[in-house]
Amino acid sequence: MRAALRLLAVPSGVGTQSAGLKQVPPALLPPIPLYRRLLRAHRKFLPAEMRVLGDEYIKSEFRAHRDTDNPVHIVGFLTEWQTYAQQIEGENWRGEKMDKSKVDKMSDQQIGQLYELMNSIRERELAENDPDYQSPPPPPEKK
Repeated sequence: MRAALRLLAVPSGVGTQSAGLKQVPPALLPPIPLYRRLLRAHRKFLPAEMRVLGDEYIKSEFRAHRDTDNPVHIVGFLTEWQTYAQQIEGENWRGEKMDKSKVDKMSDQQIGQLYELMNSIRERELAENDPDYQSPPPPPEKK
């Protein structure tokens, strides 16, 4: 009888890539546990300056999407943040390139934000690594 129970407890290959099927995605976390997981991942895996930027971004994004009623948007939002949490926890995000299909789906405003982020990262790296680097003057204010 014990052998039969042990055989029942063996994980099956159904739904995995080894069974020739598409891997079953993990269940989505509800918003509050996912939010907490993201902040814990930042605290554990990111340097202090990256953590501050990341925490503020997470907080603003979750606030901005708090009143969303469209289930498709909610699932997409939670899926992307859960994927991000897995990447941060696995530390396989460093040097990774962004998927072209995700960039193609971005709005002009999102691409602009991404460009600004890229420029600020480049400037920071230059300032840290090149003692002769002088940051460019800020652009003139529009009136």
